[in-house]
Amino acid sequence: MDKQNVKETVKQIFTEYLNANGHRKTPERYAILDTIYSIEGHFGIDMLYSKMMNQENFRVSRATLYNTIILLIDAKLIIKHQFGNSSQYEKSFNIETHHHLICTECGKVTEFQNDTLKNAIANTKLTKFQMSHYSLYIYGICSRCAWAKKRKKQINNKL
Repeated sequence: MDKQNVKETVKQIFTEYLNANGHRKTPERYAILDTIYSIEGHFGIDMLYSKMMNQENFRVSRATLYNTIILLIDAKLIIKHQFGNSSQYEKSFNIETHHHLICTECGKVTEFQNDTLKNAIANTKLTKFQMSHYSLYIYGICSRCAWAKKRKKQINNKL
């Protein structure tokens, strides 16, 4: 599905969600949805706020952003992740299952896919539980931070 079709589909899903739950269909909410579905990868509220402030047509308050984010999570159009101390979000419609590597030093989040992991999880028999989706977070140190740590240690050893 191309990007434009995805945006039209999520707009329709959001409209149906808003109607079904008695929420107003405001231009700001749709502008936030459109901006989110223009972002590649993860985003935080600050990044989304910056992107919204750079648009000429819509300037929204942080309260509107937070309230709309909650609606979009409830509508299953975005997913909230808790990576260490920060909350980040990502689109959930038409997105492949993927996993996350989180650096405990710099906080960088890297997505990766692994068919062996996907198949192992998909084929896991869960007793008295029907899985709808999952998230996998692997914490450690990215190669950049590991290199910097090693370099710092080498410098300290020479002193």
